Amino acid sequence: MKRLLLSTVILICFSFSINAQFDCVFNIDKGIWVKPGTTDEPCTNTIITSVPFLRITPDARSGAMGDAGIAISPDANAIHYNSSKLAFVDEELSLSATYTPWLRALGLNDVYMAYLSGYKRIDKLSTVGFGLRYFSLGLINYTNDSGGDNGTGKPNEFEVSAAYARKLTDNFSLSIGGKFIYSNLAAGQRVGAVEINPGTAGAVDFGLTYEKPITLSGNETNLRLGMAITNLGTKISYTNSANKDFIPTNLGIGAAWEFNFDEYNAFTVTTDINKLLVPTPCLGSDDPNTPGCDEDADGIPDYKQKSVVGGVLGSFGDAQGGFSEEIRELMYSVGVEYWYDKQFAVRAGYYSEHRTKGNRQFFTVGLGLKYNVFGLNFSYLVPTTNQRNPLDNTLRFTLIFDFEAFEDEE
Repeated sequence: MKRLLLSTVILICFSFSINAQFDCVFNIDKGIWVKPGTTDEPCTNTIITSVPFLRITPDARSGAMGDAGIAISPDANAIHYNSSKLAFVDEELSLSATYTPWLRALGLNDVYMAYLSGYKRIDKLSTVGFGLRYFSLGLINYTNDSGGDNGTGKPNEFEVSAAYARKLTDNFSLSIGGKFIYSNLAAGQRVGAVEINPGTAGAVDFGLTYEKPITLSGNETNLRLGMAITNLGTKISYTNSANKDFIPTNLGIGAAWEFNFDEYNAFTVTTDINKLLVPTPCLGSDDPNTPGCDEDADGIPDYKQKSVVGGVLGSFGDAQGGFSEEIRELMYSVGVEYWYDKQFAVRAGYYSEHRTKGNRQFFTVGLGLKYNVFGLNFSYLVPTTNQRNPLDNTLRFTLIFDFEAFEDEE
């Protein structure tokens, strides 16, 4: 049953069309889909993209702070959130490795994500970073349309990324990065007469960071603001069809305020707001009475046929529910971090997403330890709704290695 559930998830990942109009009716007067028995309560309309593993928080530090990471102090994992922060790093060279078990609550031991990242400071103004993400879906037993045995496979996905960050002033930096994405969910299998192939895509990231030291009541503080556009790239397909799917292009803005009370105690509060820059699905795409879903009557919803640029620009105003639905598409993260003597950290956070756009809501907690060369971070997720999370009852951990501290120690 566990394998059957995971196989179903894989099939959903590359299904040609996913509509979220379950238990919904079309309000002709208002021109929107609503829940039965209501006139204005919005229907669930979650934004679906391919390769969603690109948006999984890869490290335990941010994973303990409600997935916030755009504006927190830079470390070896900054390339995922906002690579422009790398221009402000103190160390010359650092590496990080993270292991994230996946679906452990279902008893699966071979489904996980591994993440390796780091940076190398070129000079006082420039830094380069890299990242390697690998997502394993374990061993799958494939079956054909009749339920017969179709062999086994090990679906997997990976991303290879690199970025360059540079200070333009003492307080402001920019970055640009590129990545290659590979997704092999069921290569060699068939859905009817359609053969499934690995999907590939390329994307770029852009980021900017501004930080300003501020003296407040005699205490040193540091305010940091960040913005990043990530996964802006080509669409992807698992078949020879010209109908391709969007990857999770994302716009994120963040702020973090660090308070250094004395040489032993430091506290940071941070928040992120994220929005996917992809088209909102048109509810009722299969209903010919729904206006605007398939104007050219070719059987494919118009939102799926938009170009990458058209999808990004239109993502701010294409929701059928208007501006109120666009606001519901925002995802919020809030986190805090306390350091004692720069060696021991306690973290907590909260992540929130509207119930009609995925309904992911959870608390996170975690610890951090730093001793000379090594740093070790842990995080744990606590769901706040009845909706299950793949990270339920799961402990994530990250190991960071600081080469400059190693040289100093030598």
